[in-house]
Amino acid sequence: MGLEIDFVVLGSGPAGRRAAVQAAKLGKSVLVVDNRARVGGVSVHTGTIPSKTLRETALNLSGWRERGFYGRAYRVKRQIDGSDLSARLGKTLTHEIEVLEHQFARNGVLTMVGQARFVSPTQIAVTSPAGEQVVEAARVLIAVGTAPHRPSAIPFDGRTVLDSDEFIQNPSVPRSLVVVGGGVIGLEYATIMSALDVPVTLIEPRGRILEFIDSEVVDHLVHQLRDQGMRLLLGTELERIELIGGTPVCRLSDGRSVRSDMVLYAAGRQGATAGLNLAACGLETDARGRIAVDPQTYQSAVPHIYAAGDVIGWPSLASTSMEQGRAAACHAFAQPLPSGAEHFPIGIYAVPELSSVGLSEAAARAKGLTYECGIARFRETSRGHIMGVGCGILKLLFDLPSRRLLGVHIIGEGATELVHIGQAAIALGGTIDYFIDHSFNYPTLAEAYKIAALDAWNRLRQHEGQVVELRAISSQ
Repeated sequence: MGLEIDFVVLGSGPAGRRAAVQAAKLGKSVLVVDNRARVGGVSVHTGTIPSKTLRETALNLSGWRERGFYGRAYRVKRQIDGSDLSARLGKTLTHEIEVLEHQFARNGVLTMVGQARFVSPTQIAVTSPAGEQVVEAARVLIAVGTAPHRPSAIPFDGRTVLDSDEFIQNPSVPRSLVVVGGGVIGLEYATIMSALDVPVTLIEPRGRILEFIDSEVVDHLVHQLRDQGMRLLLGTELERIELIGGTPVCRLSDGRSVRSDMVLYAAGRQGATAGLNLAACGLETDARGRIAVDPQTYQSAVPHIYAAGDVIGWPSLASTSMEQGRAAACHAFAQPLPSGAEHFPIGIYAVPELSSVGLSEAAARAKGLTYECGIARFRETSRGHIMGVGCGILKLLFDLPSRRLLGVHIIGEGATELVHIGQAAIALGGTIDYFIDHSFNYPTLAEAYKIAALDAWNRLRQHEGQVVELRAISSQ
């Protein structure tokens, strides 16, 4: 008889770690299996943590945040190379792993290194250099995350043509860079390298990047990227990559060619489920290796097997993956489900940052809502001027009949932090009056909420038949 465990978690990323700890706190025996030598999953080793660390390193060493005052030629460190980027990455990743290992140990979560595969619906074989061990699992959570999509026609060599994992594992500063794919990952790395003054070309087959972000914010982003020298080739597809004299040349569907020192292929990811032998437990995946689940319980087609995190698809955020993992563990052991919020914040750590929560203008129109917008520009705030911020906007959407806040969309310094003020207001049914009537610390970028609300209020007053007086005035 193999090892008998109440809850086996495959993967130790955000979904897996949160689920494991939740189940352990319910008094269940928990085993986390990961095929990496140390815990953390994609998030810690090749995804969220290293990419955001790379961003912070690039902005600090390049002096990017200070260029509004000192000019575009300003740099903290004149020559920046791969060793500069790797140094901070190593320290940060070691810290994250140690924190997670301590968390598992404190909660009695067992860990096992090896490749897991299903032998039957309740039996999982774990293969490691030490041999193979079969685990009997009463409940299972599949949280193995994703891996870069690597088409066979792309000549990946780990040096001049790389996927996103290879790019972050051994970071370097190329003389020029082509990024294929204008999604979140491609955009983040493209803008980070651009902040290091690397000439960057971004190739995206769709006519618009970040289609899930409010179009006005995306337009602002595109203007900034082109202004800082990035070349955006939208609406054209990559047909092939040729290596000519060791240098990659991208051939495009419109007949153009782009030569660069390095190519980062970041056009999509797929669920890391190929080695799990899911057929043995009765599960199937879609063409991208993703598993279908119930959106509330995260239960798969096999009742005792759950899946959470990037392996189930959208929204593929570390923050939402954590909550999915916790909900799965609660449902697996008959505990009340967490009350999931209707709206979750989206954060994109490009340069500049983007973040949003709630409805975009397009979504509000699709719902048939009547709304009005207010916009604040960071350069209009005293804090923005002090910081030398020359760009960035905060946009608020308000429902006309109820005056309630519908959506928040931000681009600029601190966007992923600022968005949580709007998130709280939306969750609590806040109206435009909150932002107008209450004080914000001065000088702060958060003051942009009041400026945007006043901008919207000026427009609300113009709508016929709307009672939009301030409460202090209407009560007279």
